[in-house]
Amino acid sequence: MNYGKLLKQAQQMQAKMAQVQEELKGESVEASVGGGAVKVTISGDLQVKSVALDPSAVDPEDVEMLQDLIAAAVNEALRQAQELANAKMAAVTGGMNLPGMGM
Repeated sequence: MNYGKLLKQAQQMQAKMAQVQEELKGESVEASVGGGAVKVTISGDLQVKSVALDPSAVDPEDVEMLQDLIAAAVNEALRQAQELANAKMAAVTGGMNLPGMGM
């Protein structure tokens, strides 16, 4: 086994993965819940970029519902962003699950 070649391949993969992580910062996903009442946009590196509320969703008598909608939208956007990151990383790793190397 050629360990030098293996090490070089691992270093190249690590560099590609770092590049993908940088690219993810420029991408975003949007999740909408409650028929568009709450929209959340999250970057590919899992930063909340915006939360938009339809004024009709803001009912002072039912703040709990609005809180639930926001939580649901954030969770869905996080799921989508994680899915995006996993797909991009899988393209680099060839689908190998490398502990500590993914997002």
